[in-house]
Amino acid sequence: MNPLNTVKGALTTGFALAILLALAITPAQFHMLGLARWLHIISGVMWIGLLYYFNVVQIPGLAAAGADKGGPGGAGIAKYIAPVALWWFRWAALATWLTGAWYLGSNFTGAFTFGLGGESVNMYQLVIGIGAWLGTIMLLNVWGVIWPNQKKVLGLKPATDEEKAKARRVAMLASRVNFVLSIPMLLCMGSATHGLPF
Repeated sequence: MNPLNTVKGALTTGFALAILLALAITPAQFHMLGLARWLHIISGVMWIGLLYYFNVVQIPGLAAAGADKGGPGGAGIAKYIAPVALWWFRWAALATWLTGAWYLGSNFTGAFTFGLGGESVNMYQLVIGIGAWLGTIMLLNVWGVIWPNQKKVLGLKPATDEEKAKARRVAMLASRVNFVLSIPMLLCMGSATHGLPF
């Protein structure tokens, strides 16, 4: 059986290959924070990748499909693609936040207080803290605003046509807020250890 035939098989193969590679490079060492960082990056790529897909591809694509009176419409996307994408989106968001908290470890409190706990400002905690707060707002937005409204849009929760139209707009705007926040969040995440680009 070819593992590339299924998502589960491909994910399992990718993880197995990465673990074998890590063991081949440093066979006698295991770094818990390295594992946390790796899982944080993987889940973050999944989350932000889907966020960008929704905002750059799916939302404009569904708008174009809805405006095309003779076309196939967006029913196939709404019925088959969006529910699966939203499942991965919301769980990747949670996994990203949890692995990020794990990776912060002893810096967790300092990050969420912007590095202001000592006699001088801890710049790492300040920068990573801004990113962590932006990511936290985004996570809350996914679970508290986007997902409850998408359940109405997708018919997973009963709603009138008027309620669906309102939910569609609220979910889109909340997704756009996350799209906007992701840009400075990624700047902070990368800059905490690699320096600001300007």
